[in-house]
Amino acid sequence: MFPIQFLRSAASPMDYPPANLPEIALAGRSNAGKSSFLNQLSGGGRKPVAKVSQAPGKTRLLNFFEVPAKYRWVDMPGYGFAGCSGHEVRSWKNLVETYLSGREVLAGSLLLMDGRREWTADEENLRAFFHSINLPFAIVMTKADKMTGSAKREAQERILRQSGAPVFLISNLVGKSADEVEEFCFRSWIQPFFQVGASGTSTDQVGGFGASADQVGASGISADPLLTVKIKDNQ
Repeated sequence: MFPIQFLRSAASPMDYPPANLPEIALAGRSNAGKSSFLNQLSGGGRKPVAKVSQAPGKTRLLNFFEVPAKYRWVDMPGYGFAGCSGHEVRSWKNLVETYLSGREVLAGSLLLMDGRREWTADEENLRAFFHSINLPFAIVMTKADKMTGSAKREAQERILRQSGAPVFLISNLVGKSADEVEEFCFRSWIQPFFQVGASGTSTDQVGGFGASADQVGASGISADPLLTVKIKDNQ
């Protein structure tokens, strides 16, 4: 477990921190548990580094958190809010697409989702976009403490088939499970980044690039994958 500190928020590439450390993007619905995941990594009982909101706020930003001199986590705005306007969807799409496709130090992405939820077109659209830019990713299924043992196994096997990526189950009550995800990211994406440089990160690392839509039987997939993903605030 490495210490984590909040670095800055960014509304555009001009606000990004210097591209001197590899970064891992955190994607997921607004209630997927991204902030809780970051707080687990920071030590759990210490002062939280990421605010966990009980209700939607107004933030539409990328939030950068740094493990000093090692790498950064980038918390992206959550998606899945059906009441958002077309303008909000386009703004989210532009913010996320610009970062994911243009950030030269992006080493990989974690897609967090509530382990009790089904794989939907929103997740499939993100998977398709990761695949289109050759970005390695893994799935983190949160809130495992709210699931039975058999439900955990069934969900993990199902999401593995649908996503084509490594799948982790973590509990909001057990920090160790989050540490295992961090170790995977460090060994699979961060260390290779330093070994081969930014130009080799997309092809030389462990992680899923995603099964095709035909393989998973997904429906409603957009030709522009990010356009149909609905926005909600960072959670």
